[in-house]
Amino acid sequence: MGQISLTFPDGNQRSYPAGVTPAEVAASIAPSLAKAAISAQVNGTHWDLAWPIHADARISLNTLKDEAPALELIRHDLAHIMARAVQEIWPEVKVTIGPVRDYGWFYDFDREEPFTPEDLGQIEAKMKQIINARDPVKTEVWPREKAVEYYRGRHEPFKLELIDRIPEGEDLRMYWHGPWQDLCRGPHLQHTGQVPADAFKLTHVAGAYWLGDASRPMLQRIYGVAFRNRDDLKAHLTMLEEAAKRDHRKLGREMELFHIQEEAPGMVFWHPNGWTIYRQLEDYMRGRLRQAGYKEIRTPQVVDRVLWEKSGHWEAYRENMFIVEVDEDGAKEKRINALKPMNCPCHVQVYNQGLKSYRDLPLRLAEFGSCHRYESSGSMHGLMRVRGFTQDDAHIFCTEDQIEAECAGFIQLLSSVYKDLGFDSFEIKLSTRPAVRIGTDAQWDIVEGALTGAIEKLGLPYEINPGDGAFYGPKLDFKLTDAIGRQWQCGTFQVDAQLPDRLGAEYVGEDGAKHMPYMLHRAVLGSFERFIGILLENYAGKLPFWLAPRQVVVASIVSDADPFVNEVVAALKKAGVRAEADTRNEKINYKVREHSVGKVPVILAIGMQEVEARTVSVRRLGEARTETISLDAAIATFGLEALPPGGT
Repeated sequence: MGQISLTFPDGNQRSYPAGVTPAEVAASIAPSLAKAAISAQVNGTHWDLAWPIHADARISLNTLKDEAPALELIRHDLAHIMARAVQEIWPEVKVTIGPVRDYGWFYDFDREEPFTPEDLGQIEAKMKQIINARDPVKTEVWPREKAVEYYRGRHEPFKLELIDRIPEGEDLRMYWHGPWQDLCRGPHLQHTGQVPADAFKLTHVAGAYWLGDASRPMLQRIYGVAFRNRDDLKAHLTMLEEAAKRDHRKLGREMELFHIQEEAPGMVFWHPNGWTIYRQLEDYMRGRLRQAGYKEIRTPQVVDRVLWEKSGHWEAYRENMFIVEVDEDGAKEKRINALKPMNCPCHVQVYNQGLKSYRDLPLRLAEFGSCHRYESSGSMHGLMRVRGFTQDDAHIFCTEDQIEAECAGFIQLLSSVYKDLGFDSFEIKLSTRPAVRIGTDAQWDIVEGALTGAIEKLGLPYEINPGDGAFYGPKLDFKLTDAIGRQWQCGTFQVDAQLPDRLGAEYVGEDGAKHMPYMLHRAVLGSFERFIGILLENYAGKLPFWLAPRQVVVASIVSDADPFVNEVVAALKKAGVRAEADTRNEKINYKVREHSVGKVPVILAIGMQEVEARTVSVRRLGEARTETISLDAAIATFGLEALPPGGT
């Protein structure tokens, strides 16, 4: 058997027989490491301790202290342990797949009776028994015929279909702990006892179509969350409780903002209060874009398939497009159009009108563009994922040497907007060239260097996401963190040399020759719908005063105060405040409670004492105390607070 050389993180090299496993490597270093190891990184790939290494490689060994691989393995192993527990309790249940996701995992089961909350408790108990048994995890590579025979004998039709979907020649890897077995790519832990028994919880059950296909059987999906220790689990469950209180769908009902109904799935019906938030945010963004040198445009929502074919979207994105067929007068065939799923090709059409010079660049074209995408029914979630949405979209047409400055300018704009909206920090991820791409390495060096240079000149931290760029260019993703620690990917900045080429965008350079501009795709909010959902959950409905749909309610304590109430409302409206009167024959405490549920920032209570002194009693949302100020002071104070940041 030949020898291979393994290089460790500190640069040291060791020679091993070809086919050595990471488990054997760990044992050769120290017995304690052999016991503590959970997996390895081999040439950057997450590697099971039992998988052989046949060639020279870079290697590092993971333990439970290595957060990312540890969490991946814990959650993946728990998916298998849960499936085993289910089949030990109910042997007739058929298993399908159980991937890692977000903070945990899910596994889909075929079972006639629905799982109940009591069932979840029973499954958890069985899972802990399996963990405490410390069953070794074993793995083998099987020929296809053996795997088919095995699952056919066990009457597992879903596993047989999965095998059919695996390309010929690809390894079929099997994993066991105890007598239970699953078809899985791995990697996995060494034994079930490495899973922390007090750091997981089954959360809920939902329906899911097999392979996401609505024509296929409806399965039951059990979700779970897991962490490396009990404290992390407790913190996460607390966060989930807080998130439930902040659910934008719940707030949408309480604040009378929007609704969604079956006749228009994934489309938002905005109510007056919700539309007020939308328009305030739109007006604010319009002002910021105007200050930043953008020119606003408007492009059609329905566009002939010819343009989508030219842009490449018809081939790559058609299944997610809403198709519209029209009988044109005198035409032999129906004209096929599509509702635009994105604005990019239409913006190039605006750019292409008239000859452009290098003096016209950079040209920043912005649109609050209404888009439609056919999202699966199971993926839609309130405002967070919809079929009809509006992007704060813009495209910058520029020369190669303008990319860095435009990127820096965009990041500064984004940073300022996020701060105005209550998000003081954000993360930047730079996605670099993928394996399959267009353009030369030299071209990629230039554009990746431009994005890197922009970030570094601003003195901002960033992470590199290697190989995750689009095939035509690198991109930046911006993630903000909300009040309860959740991350949301909103902003994006992407360099594109492909679409301008496909759609014939040109400019005349200083040399008098025609050149192709770069196209920079960028968005700050992402979509208004989703960002409003994020804002609602971040603030728990208690939006900043300037953004709140109902800013002030002036409530009478006695009916004799009604005329002064109406006078106050009129004066506040004149000062630009969204004010309304509540002169109902109800007790003031009832009015305060009701408007507090509706998240009105300020309630002004007026009785006869306030009428005589021409004052108002001020109660702010979330505060128990009240203060009495003059009407003039109230008008000045709330008129100023009603202005958007920067007065735009």
